[in-house]
Amino acid sequence: MKILMVCLGNICRSPLAEGIMQHLADEKQLNWEIASAGTGNWHIGQAPDYRSIAAAKAMGYDISKQRAQQFKHSMFADYDLILVMDRNNLADVMSLAKSDEERKKVKLFLDNDEVTDPYWDNTLFSPVCRQVEKRCMEIIKQLS
Repeated sequence: MKILMVCLGNICRSPLAEGIMQHLADEKQLNWEIASAGTGNWHIGQAPDYRSIAAAKAMGYDISKQRAQQFKHSMFADYDLILVMDRNNLADVMSLAKSDEERKKVKLFLDNDEVTDPYWDNTLFSPVCRQVEKRCMEIIKQLS
């Protein structure tokens, strides 16, 4: 299983989802490959936001070695499932899809809800990290 997590800049939410999901999948000895990307290009090559790194570390996850990349059309072929953090990300990714097969791969990370972008509020990083961890556990249970 190859899963891509997508948010706006690939420095807050999607790196958390990538790191947590990969850690949990590895613990369960699942042969999964998890990655993340952003719909925007502002942070390409940068590490995750220091607040995401700190929130993840506090929960036992190391996301510090990740580097931001921008979502591109070729990723539809590279991944089995593309999970986006909010409806704007969903619209941006869907606008690049060229077939029903590609569109079927794209889903909201939280089924029918959005992961709040914590970028502008320091107090949101820990709650978002806990929310992402809970959802990663649910996804692993559903797909494994």
